Amino acid sequence: MSTRTITAGVDGSRAGLDAADWAAREAERRRLPLRLLHAGTDPAAPAPLPDVDLPARAPLDRAAIQLSYAHPRLDIIARRTDTPAIPALLAAAAEAELTVLGSRGLTGFAGFLVGSVALAVTAAAERPVVLVRAGELPEDERMPAVDGTPPGRTPYLPVVLGLDLDRPADELLAYAFETAATRSAPLHVVHTWTVPPPRGYAPGVAVPGDVAEKEDGSLRVLTHTLQPWRHKFPELTVTEHVVYGHPGHHLLKASTRAGLLVVGRRAKATGLGRAAHALIHHATCPVAVVPHS
Repeated sequence: MSTRTITAGVDGSRAGLDAADWAAREAERRRLPLRLLHAGTDPAAPAPLPDVDLPARAPLDRAAIQLSYAHPRLDIIARRTDTPAIPALLAAAAEAELTVLGSRGLTGFAGFLVGSVALAVTAAAERPVVLVRAGELPEDERMPAVDGTPPGRTPYLPVVLGLDLDRPADELLAYAFETAATRSAPLHVVHTWTVPPPRGYAPGVAVPGDVAEKEDGSLRVLTHTLQPWRHKFPELTVTEHVVYGHPGHHLLKASTRAGLLVVGRRAKATGLGRAAHALIHHATCPVAVVPHS
């Protein structure tokens, strides 16, 4: 079966609808059909939407109608299954170019609680999964409007890629470069590294010579790693960042100025790594988790 679709899980929640709208925008950018999937035997009682004047309907029907109004040129396929949510979404993810799931937001806080279904699917999916927090709006992925420019016409915020130079997987690089290209957005590639601090070293003290040399070496490796991808996507503005410290801290900081954060996951690993787990809980922008060899 062709994987040239974008799948969004729909459960009737506000977060699910916001994620489905994000998926619809991504499908339009990639010129792909959108598949909406509602899984599980519980149909979920219809809940009125405060901002949409629609009759009471099942969650899948409401989402399909709302998105068809918002994205009239988009090919939308709605599907319902009695299969439990996790196996149904994993099966759908294997047949999709991208799967998009929502998470319930922490009102008033930066970050969100990721539900057990979203975590399980993200940790085991064969293809990329994007997690979108509740309240995510179309303008959140773009630069602030100035000089009267409509919010939907401003340039996209950067795509940020967290890259481990020990495992610079092609699947991860391809997803980040292709996603930035579809948005005509800058791509910021961040590599973090650490070494055991020398005895007597304290924050604020000049970095020892051997550590500075390692940083220069990492930058050279990063530049070499990205070179073929720069040639493949010559229109992209790509910025390289090599920073000392833990990836979770620096990537969370970068997410505050990003439209999308992209991180990798070892396909054969059990569950998510510690850094990826922290990022999908606390990043302030959507997070794409890309499985790789």
